[in-house]
Amino acid sequence: MAANASVSAGLAERYASALFELADERRALDTVARDLQQLRVMLAESADLARLVRSPVLSREQQAAAIEAIVVKAGFDDLTRKFLGLLARNRRLFAVGAMIQAFLAELARRRGEVTAHVTSAQKLSDGQLASITDALRRAVGSKVSVDPSVDPSLLGGLIVRVGSRMVDSSLRTKLQRLELAMKGVA
Repeated sequence: MAANASVSAGLAERYASALFELADERRALDTVARDLQQLRVMLAESADLARLVRSPVLSREQQAAAIEAIVVKAGFDDLTRKFLGLLARNRRLFAVGAMIQAFLAELARRRGEVTAHVTSAQKLSDGQLASITDALRRAVGSKVSVDPSVDPSLLGGLIVRVGSRMVDSSLRTKLQRLELAMKGVA
């Protein structure tokens, strides 16, 4: 199992690196990054899309046609569209999540940005994201790229991870601590 994860990670890195170089040559890094971030959100919000990219039952042609229809409707850049079509034809869509992560990590590294993974109970508004980004920029002391995700089980609050540091102010964790304190364990 660990060998499979390492092969998938290497595969994702190679594809992401190739896409990065092409996007850099075409001066389309921001456009491709925006497309990939949108695709990541779409994958997180749609169980059907997540099944599509992982399905070994669908043929290459079926996956390619489906992903083409989705990216055209989403208005993705031509480079992103061709990249995703290539992944479908090469039966590599299963690793698209890791490829997105690798692409965005390389973009942040080259820009000197630190990536902060922010998990909230509900989708954050643009204003909330801007406030969080500003607060993190002041706390970290460098450029910060916020990678938001949603986990309704948090009930409220946030979990923020920057590198190896984590701040958990979620309501779920506070309730767990209170429960332990009431039991006399804490």
